[in-house]
Amino acid sequence: MAVRLGRHSLSLPILQGGMGIGISLDRLAGAVAAKGGMGTISTAACGFQEPDYGRDPSGASLRALDRQVRRAKELAKGAGMVAVNAMVATAQYADSVRTALRAGVDAVVSGAGLPLQLPALAAEVPESTAALAPIVSSGKAAALICKVWDKRCRRIPDFVVLEGPLAGGHLGFSPEEAVQAQAGRPVSLSRLLQDVREALAPWRERYRRDIPVFVAGGVEDGAQMARYMEEGAAGAQFATRFIATEECDASEGYKQILLNAQTEDVTIVKSPVGMPGRALRSPLVRRVEEGGQPRPSKCVGCLVPCKKLESPYCISQALIAAWDGDWENGLFFCGSNVGQVDTMSTVGEQMDQIMTEWRAAR
Repeated sequence: MAVRLGRHSLSLPILQGGMGIGISLDRLAGAVAAKGGMGTISTAACGFQEPDYGRDPSGASLRALDRQVRRAKELAKGAGMVAVNAMVATAQYADSVRTALRAGVDAVVSGAGLPLQLPALAAEVPESTAALAPIVSSGKAAALICKVWDKRCRRIPDFVVLEGPLAGGHLGFSPEEAVQAQAGRPVSLSRLLQDVREALAPWRERYRRDIPVFVAGGVEDGAQMARYMEEGAAGAQFATRFIATEECDASEGYKQILLNAQTEDVTIVKSPVGMPGRALRSPLVRRVEEGGQPRPSKCVGCLVPCKKLESPYCISQALIAAWDGDWENGLFFCGSNVGQVDTMSTVGEQMDQIMTEWRAAR
């Protein structure tokens, strides 16, 4: 069952998706890795709890990231893999990748834009053995990334995360496709998997090695993971279900809001980044929809595509408010299956359940 990912081996075919701001840090990532999966730290403003974050957000986040990667590795005890999710759209993308690699992270997963720089950044830290993986939503994107990586660095992805239209947070689909998916007519994840695997086939042949693909976004359980694995996936990525665990880095207030959420509470939002996203329809989201949300009064410059003070709200402030359980002012990203998450558990219980369902479905 072990999956080879670059120089590393993953004993369970389970990835925990990166969730920012502050939802998946060292505690959650380390706990998932300790069970044999891949735990993922989100690099997005991960130093927001540092005392100097207000005056030096970049320095605070990089310092916190280094510490969190090292702590997660300690918690993992060598059992699984610790990864970071680094968004291309963030202003400190390159520095975050370098920091994580120097801290000894096992993998860098990168999306919210095409991570065309990623292999060159990794080459700057030659002592790193980290696996590199793009997040894609189409075969076209996967093929383009492989072409650029091969041309510039003679390297291809060690694995790929295929994120479908039912995922939480930022989506790699058009607003129309996101709304269609929310209405119950999503693009088939099976079809996307076939598309991506076909796009990767020439590169697998050229480099004479596999490029494992993990499906993400709307994968309900281990039985569905088994079905996608029969179709060629190496495993699956789960995120929202890990929020309602004792080890999750979110506040208890955030966890309770997710536990109380129903499927009908989920909507598609327009992020200040310019991408559609899936979140709970909180009072903040309603105010934005109605044009009654005050524009942000300050900006820390966290996102490159953001129009800063012209945006309807500051996404960093909204995500930090959500982490703190502030229902009125928070942006609560979540996957389409949030309504099925109704009981607090542990990471171990979640992963055991997924694997039990997987074995029963084989």
